[in-house]
Amino acid sequence: MTKRDPFKYFKTSREIIRLAVMLCVRFPLSLRNVEDLLHERGIDVSHETVRYWWHRFGPMFASEIRKRRVEGMKSSRWRWHLDEMFVKINGERHYLWRAVDHEGEVLESFVTKRRDKKAALKLLRKAMRKHGRPEVIVTDKLRSYGAALREVGAADIQETGRWLNNRVENSHLPFRRRERAMLRFRRMRSLQMFAAVHASVTNHFNSERSLCSRPNFKLNRAAALTEWRGLCAA
Repeated sequence: MTKRDPFKYFKTSREIIRLAVMLCVRFPLSLRNVEDLLHERGIDVSHETVRYWWHRFGPMFASEIRKRRVEGMKSSRWRWHLDEMFVKINGERHYLWRAVDHEGEVLESFVTKRRDKKAALKLLRKAMRKHGRPEVIVTDKLRSYGAALREVGAADIQETGRWLNNRVENSHLPFRRRERAMLRFRRMRSLQMFAAVHASVTNHFNSERSLCSRPNFKLNRAAALTEWRGLCAA
């Protein structure tokens, strides 16, 4: 059975669509910034077209990235960092829960209106279902984490302490930059979709630049771009 080509009925080439989605998700650019960058390259599209491409192909690209990466992420079971961040939607406070491993890979993220045991438990179960049980789980001192870990029988592997959770705190920064460029969010559903797509794209291009030599970084960056250009290939 042949795989359906997602670009079949689009007049614009798939290379341009992949470039536009990458610029929109990976970098802290607004839709109009992406439109201007494409125009400088001789590509005449409106920012609304870029928005449509992002909504149509962003989740599709993210899903393919996740399928390719989850199978090879055995080391992610070593140490997890859990945290929640405040996000405003139409002036109302919501919480973006995120699980990150020791290498900065975003394992799971989802949005809730409340910061309680039920939300922490959902984060744990979703992450464990996909990646298995870790050896250590690092959290802040929010009591919801302790209650959720006791329910799943993992209270003995929890660690809390000052600066121990800096890994996940630093991983919030790329999302915050994108949030400012997008002038925040207007719907909970759009925030959830963007958080999931942004996490996958960040994982794909994240190469821990400070921990590898320049030649290795260039090789990793080239490999990531090559794989990106092959996403959803017919």
